[in-house]
Amino acid sequence: MTNMRGKLSLLLILVLLFIGFVAVRFFILDKQNEYGKIKIISSPTASVFINSTFIGKTPFEDKYKVGDYLLKLIPETTATDTASWNGKVSVYKNSLTYVNRELGSSDIASAGEIFTTTKMAKKPSNSDTGEIYVETEPQGAIITLDSDEKGVAPALMENVLRGDHEVSVFMPGFFRRTQKINVDPGYRVSAIFKLAIDQSSSFAKEPDDKTKTASVSGSVTNKTYIKIKTNDQGWLRVRVDGSIGASESAKVKPGERYELMEEKTGWYKIKFNGSQIGLVEGSFDEGWVSSEYSSKE
Repeated sequence: MTNMRGKLSLLLILVLLFIGFVAVRFFILDKQNEYGKIKIISSPTASVFINSTFIGKTPFEDKYKVGDYLLKLIPETTATDTASWNGKVSVYKNSLTYVNRELGSSDIASAGEIFTTTKMAKKPSNSDTGEIYVETEPQGAIITLDSDEKGVAPALMENVLRGDHEVSVFMPGFFRRTQKINVDPGYRVSAIFKLAIDQSSSFAKEPDDKTKTASVSGSVTNKTYIKIKTNDQGWLRVRVDGSIGASESAKVKPGERYELMEEKTGWYKIKFNGSQIGLVEGSFDEGWVSSEYSSKE
């Protein structure tokens, strides 16, 4: 009887060891065989290096194991006035990591995007929605989703309906970036936008002493008017302060003119002209409007 118990114990130990071996093979070895895709495009054409190894030229697309990689793009020798780019990219299981770079003469003159898609950690309340998370370089750019202003980066947009959406980011002194993004239910699209400086913009130029003095005082000596530009929404927000995070006091119609009282980077302070026809909703005596959607006259 004792001998039989010993054999059964030995058999049980062998079975447990076999189960453990299968588990290790399934959860560890199979994990190493998980793949995603990397797609890279650039302007101009560039040599692609992943983890310091040359793997081809743009446009490039291939399958890679899940993990983090160091990516470097070096423009072709004919583009001697173009800067190279390097950064970290992540590959996720059965997902596409999309890299787009517009290589300029320097880093601040270069732009681009990196998109990755991952499964949401928490199941959405609406089974037909996903998320979009946006970061920008530099931080603080204004984010617009399908022509609706959503705040400043970094920002998470929840309950985004499945399908194609247009994401746009803008910051005074930089060129706007706009891209189409497809959202799948239960998934998050993470987008990193790199903005290129607009050398022709007044915000990108170093002001002279006279301009600096005027900026500090924040005053306007000559009477100037601000005209609201035409836009897809059919109105423009008037805020209590010149900041994207400031509360809204009114909405005004495109084509309306208001006296300019003060200005600062990206914003105009206007005075209400008494025309109720120009109001879409709300009321204000003084308020701030975005300089991107208005102009001086």
